[in-house]
Amino acid sequence: MAASTAFVFLPPAFAMAAAPDVVVSIKPIHSLVASIMKGVGEPSLIVEGAASPHTYTLKPSNAQALENADVVFWVGPGLEAFLDKPLEALPKKAKVVELEDAPGLTKLPFREGGAFEAHDHGEHEEHAEGEHAHEHEDHAKADAAEAGHDHAHEEGHDHASEEAGHSHEAHEHEEAGHDHGDHDHEHGSFDMHLWLDPTNAKAMAAEITRSLAEVDPANKTAYETNLSAVNAQIDALDAEIAAQLKPVLEKPFIVFHDAYQYFEKRYGVRVAGSVTVSPETMPGAERLSDIHAKIEELGAACVFAEPQFEPKLIGVVTEGTEAKSGVLDPEGGALDAGPDLYGQLMRNLATSMSTCLSQ
Repeated sequence: MAASTAFVFLPPAFAMAAAPDVVVSIKPIHSLVASIMKGVGEPSLIVEGAASPHTYTLKPSNAQALENADVVFWVGPGLEAFLDKPLEALPKKAKVVELEDAPGLTKLPFREGGAFEAHDHGEHEEHAEGEHAHEHEDHAKADAAEAGHDHAHEEGHDHASEEAGHSHEAHEHEEAGHDHGDHDHEHGSFDMHLWLDPTNAKAMAAEITRSLAEVDPANKTAYETNLSAVNAQIDALDAEIAAQLKPVLEKPFIVFHDAYQYFEKRYGVRVAGSVTVSPETMPGAERLSDIHAKIEELGAACVFAEPQFEPKLIGVVTEGTEAKSGVLDPEGGALDAGPDLYGQLMRNLATSMSTCLSQ
């Protein structure tokens, strides 16, 4: 009788350590986290599909994911107000990373006045159930947005606004689990669409990498290797978009809500005004009339809707004008979540702008 053969299973020479359980608020940030975690694990996403963080309500499945999380990444209560109380109630084991506090970010104050109507911070307080009082003291920068769209960055890369009032000296929330109650800034005092400047995306990716390596030191090398790849990809993306938009920089356009400051400042495009400030609150007849007059006055080439909100308003404000219409998707609502989404989102913005403004 032939001797039986015994199979011996040897452990692999290298086995990746188990990935932490990571939850991310919105698609653009999820894309950056997924890129840094590539080959290690996959983060879960809260605001899926075309839903907007401005109007989102937490689902039971989201609450369960948060309960199980080792790390949670979000921008901050000025954008994802629906997460503020749930995050404060999480078990202490969870590390909550508020990316609006990432070192090295360019942070821009809201534009108010003229074509950019005043931000009613009371609406945000209602939405956040009174948690964050938005005592916005500096309204004087309003007229600058109306009077000039200062494009002194002729080559589309002026980041003087990096000094727009953010101190990186306080990171109490990082040292004390998820206590994010004592910040050195007022929530809601600046535009929260931070990722629309690629240099901000790089700053957030660096903070994501640092936070993951702290929670999961066994995979630190993998995270840092991925960060190097992400930085190279973002640099190439940045140059590509700057070249694509160069022919249309002087053509003014109107957006649905003022979410594009970072993109505008980075590349020098001319956002001339917004239809509404608070996407969750539809503008009244007087506001629509004002925007219609603004389109005619400026000869605005395009008015852009957003997929998450009522597109019929764009038809109302462009009726009788020569302005074309298009769609901008600042949060990637129409895109599939994953590591490739950030690049697709930014390229889509550039393509939508260049296509509409070239007509």
